[in-house]
Amino acid sequence: MEKGIRGGNLNPSLLSLLKCPKTGESLFIESPEYLENKIKSGYLVSEISKNKYEIRNFIPRFVPQTNYADNFGFQWNFFRKTQLDSYSGHKVSTERFWKATGWPPEKMKDAWVLDIGCGSGRFAEVALSSGCNLIALDYSNAVEACYENLKHHSNLHIVQGNVYELPFANETFHYIYSLGVLQHTPDVKKAFLSIPFKLKSGGEVAVDYYEKTWKSFLLPKFWLRFITKRIAKDRLFSILQITVPILLPVSIFLGAIPLIGNLLKRLIPVANYKGILPLNQQQLFEWALLDTFDWLSPEYDNPQNENTARKWMEEAKLSEIKIHRVSHLVANGKKEK
Repeated sequence: MEKGIRGGNLNPSLLSLLKCPKTGESLFIESPEYLENKIKSGYLVSEISKNKYEIRNFIPRFVPQTNYADNFGFQWNFFRKTQLDSYSGHKVSTERFWKATGWPPEKMKDAWVLDIGCGSGRFAEVALSSGCNLIALDYSNAVEACYENLKHHSNLHIVQGNVYELPFANETFHYIYSLGVLQHTPDVKKAFLSIPFKLKSGGEVAVDYYEKTWKSFLLPKFWLRFITKRIAKDRLFSILQITVPILLPVSIFLGAIPLIGNLLKRLIPVANYKGILPLNQQQLFEWALLDTFDWLSPEYDNPQNENTARKWMEEAKLSEIKIHRVSHLVANGKKEK
């Protein structure tokens, strides 16, 4: 069993932060196989209980290979680059990240930051630009897409793990964010309340949720999901590849009708960003297909309201609480010193 480790995604600084998610014990490397001075495969083993976690394709894995988030793994590996600002040529993710977090980039430099639900790395790419040490975590195999997109960043570490059992020591991170993720967990409150334990004293958190309003429940996705979430993900995606090119022009046409257009287009079950995001025609279609699948495929979709978001922040004993809106309902807070 190896205690030493060299280079790559699993370097000594990351290993010192990782803990067994079930017992909190430190972890050692067992049976490592290297490629270009990086640990490509092997196991992380807990000191006493001997719980064993696989390292596969350079990434530590603390969860089953198949789980309720498989649809996200499917979508982010298919749309690996779609929402990266470096690929789209726009600053959609950049603007959303900085508006949602409110964190000064210069203060993030060299700090340890955790991205919960990294997907293919759209917000990780933005956070990395600050010079922080970023751990990008996802429950699904979207970690594969994130690794392929961002592996050239020496300050990036990728982990496949569960928000309910975060495999890190308590009081590890200066900043933690989770954008577009928590509403897709089985128990949103439990997911959120697991986060502050991992913050350092004085550390800051930013999370967002789909907002629960009477208008949101009129969206077609909520009455369609009863059916669509039960359809095999590859089959659902094939259906959407046929229907989205038909529905998107209809939604765009209805949206252009004076006075009532915005209401009418909400009746069409397709993500329509015409006039909302600075996307060209091809990007409008690609984002429509991606986000319509994102609407209809998740096992869980649990929007929250402002009062609940604030109550959870208070229950976590966070201070400087701020509830605002940036695409979604955003909650910010700080762990008291």
